[in-house]
Amino acid sequence: MAKFYDHITDYLQEFIHKQHMFFVGSAPLSGEGHVNLSPKGTDSFRVLSPNRVAYADLTGSGNETSCHLLENGRITFMFCAFEGAPNIVRLFGTGYTVLRGTPEWDELSRHFTIYPSTRQLIVADISMAQSSCGFGVPYYEYKGERDQHFKWADHLGEEKLAEYQEAKNSCSLDGLPAPLSLSGKA
Repeated sequence: MAKFYDHITDYLQEFIHKQHMFFVGSAPLSGEGHVNLSPKGTDSFRVLSPNRVAYADLTGSGNETSCHLLENGRITFMFCAFEGAPNIVRLFGTGYTVLRGTPEWDELSRHFTIYPSTRQLIVADISMAQSSCGFGVPYYEYKGERDQHFKWADHLGEEKLAEYQEAKNSCSLDGLPAPLSLSGKA
């Protein structure tokens, strides 16, 4: 039932655009390292071309995806239909992190709503797309976005948010370094 493509078709792009959440998978090269799978939302994902995507990444309790991408570039995205016809779409590729203050940030950030807590953009070149049945995915009703993250970030303020990123987002669970932080420190 699975179908494979060498690019994101118009149909796949339309499906992706309708989803309220997606999942990002990455892993270190070490077989003993931790595989990461993160849910994402807030209308943060964009298809930039048939073979390029990006999402605006908000500050979180870890920074696994960015650290893994710096080490090896591998990334997978997954979108599931929780309403309507069943479907799953996976995008396989290689990616990298784009930080504030770079020319690429200036170019790409215009595609997103940038919040004070947007720590980076994750960009990926897609080498393969896959659609599959999704028959086992249950129905869920979308009720809206949560606002706790934004309240938390507003409460911290810019300076404390940067300190939090430095303390919590500078390396992966396995000790892999993150790209340079917003403050320019390693």
